[in-house]
Amino acid sequence: MATSIADLASSEVRPDSPTAGSGPIEMSIDDLDKHIETLMKCELISEQDVKSLCSKAREILVQEGNVQVIDSPVTICGDIHGQFYDLMELFKVGGQIPDTNYLFLGDFVDRGFYSVETFLLLLALKVRYPDRMMLIRGNHESRQITQTTIVRAHCRIALVCAENEPATSYGLTRRMLKVYGFYDECLRKYGSAAVWKACTEVFDYLSLSAVIDGKAFCVHGGLSPSIQTLDQIRVIDRKQEVPHDGPMCDLLWSDPEDSSVGWGMSPRGAGYLFGADVVKTFCDTNGVDLICRAHQLVMEGYKWHFNDTVLTVWSAPNYCYRCGNVAAILELDEQLNKEFTIFEAAPQENRGAPAKKPQPDYFL
Repeated sequence: MATSIADLASSEVRPDSPTAGSGPIEMSIDDLDKHIETLMKCELISEQDVKSLCSKAREILVQEGNVQVIDSPVTICGDIHGQFYDLMELFKVGGQIPDTNYLFLGDFVDRGFYSVETFLLLLALKVRYPDRMMLIRGNHESRQITQTTIVRAHCRIALVCAENEPATSYGLTRRMLKVYGFYDECLRKYGSAAVWKACTEVFDYLSLSAVIDGKAFCVHGGLSPSIQTLDQIRVIDRKQEVPHDGPMCDLLWSDPEDSSVGWGMSPRGAGYLFGADVVKTFCDTNGVDLICRAHQLVMEGYKWHFNDTVLTVWSAPNYCYRCGNVAAILELDEQLNKEFTIFEAAPQENRGAPAKKPQPDYFL
C-alpha cells in the first residue's frame, strides 16, 4: 500500500479551529503600515504580530466566497514559492499596491528561501488593501505539503514520480521527500511551530477561485469532473485541510493536457489531466471565455492551451534558483485586453544572503 504524507507527518498537521469566542482583532492602519515596511525589507515581525495579522486576515477572508468576484483592471500572478526578492521584482514591473489591483493564484510558500516573509507580506497587503489584493489557495497552502519539499523533479514542467517507486497520496515518493519546506522555515526562524500553525489556519480561509468581469475564471490548478458549474464551487466547504481527492483537491491540483480528450489520470497522484473538450463544455456552461491558472513551471513565463482558452501563468523566475526560466504576469484592462509582462530573477546584488537550512532530525 502506498504511504501517504499524512502517515509520515506529525499530529500537528491536523487543522485546529481558531479560538472559539474570540472577538474582532484590533489592528490599526499604522500597525499594518509598520508591518508592511518591515516585511518589505525581508525582515520578520514578532510572533505575536503574526498571530494578530493572521487573525485579522481570517476575519476578512471568511467574508469572501469560494468564487471571488473581481472587477477589471487586475494583474494576475502565478506561483511565487517563497522567492521574496523576485516578488519585489514583480512589484517593480507590475506596480505597487494600492496603485495596482492584484490577483495571486496561490503557491506562495515552499521551495524558496523566504516563504515566511513572502506569505506574511502578501497577507499584510491583503489586510491593508482588501479590495486591491486578492489571494486564492494553491496546492502548497496545505499543512501536509508545507511539511515536505520536493527535492527531485524541481525543474520538470510536470511533477512525476520516480520510476519503480510507490507514490504517496500526493504523487510524491519517499526519495522525493525532505524536511525543507514552510514548516521547517517557521521552526528555524521563530523557534516553534506557532507561526506555521497561525499561517496554515489562514490557508483554510483562502478562496478557491475567482471570476473577473464574469468572463475569466481563475484557479490555481484546473477543472474537476465533479464540477460543471460555478455554483458547485460556491457550495464547497473550503475551511479545511486540502483533501486527497474530490472537487476541492481537483481545483488545486489538476492540469491541462494538450493531447488529452476528456479526463485522464494525473502523474501527480492528485487531481486530473483534462482536455480541450472539457474546457469547451465548462466555458460554454458558465459563460466564460478564459480559464487562467498557474501550478506548472513554464520556461517562457506563460503558455496558451486549447486555442487560447486556457492560460498558464508562472511568476517565479529562475525557479528554485536553478531552472533558468523567466516569469510573467498578466494585466487585464477594463475591456479584458491582455498584456503580458515578462521579468527575470532579481539581480544577485539585490538579494540578501539566505540563511543556511540544515536538515533537522525532528521529522521522519
